[in-house]
Amino acid sequence: MSITFHNRTIETDEEGYLLDPEKWTPELAEVLVKEYEAAGNKPVTETGWLLINYFRDYYDDHMKHPSMHQLLKDRAKNDGKHFKDEEAYRDFLYELFPQGPVRVLCKLAGLPNPKHEVET
Repeated sequence: MSITFHNRTIETDEEGYLLDPEKWTPELAEVLVKEYEAAGNKPVTETGWLLINYFRDYYDDHMKHPSMHQLLKDRAKNDGKHFKDEEAYRDFLYELFPQGPVRVLCKLAGLPNPKHEVET
């Protein structure tokens, strides 16, 4: 499968994850988000964009996507002064991305398919 973007073809796996994370750009992210929303998903909020960028930064630093545990540990403190604990923040993330925050954010951030990731 592939995505055509700015007269370029960007290869994806069968689920739409980029095969080469280096091909991702913020402009491509906008296309991915529009496709995600057009498929009937909730609109990506400002918080969603912050999370997409967090996933990109984490991947750039660690060459892997953050686990749900790492996401909760890092972001609950930064995003959620109004969240009592990581569990409340996890529930908030599932409100934003009901299909699974890690899976959706990896796709929107142009990261490899986290098919073996178990989100809890």
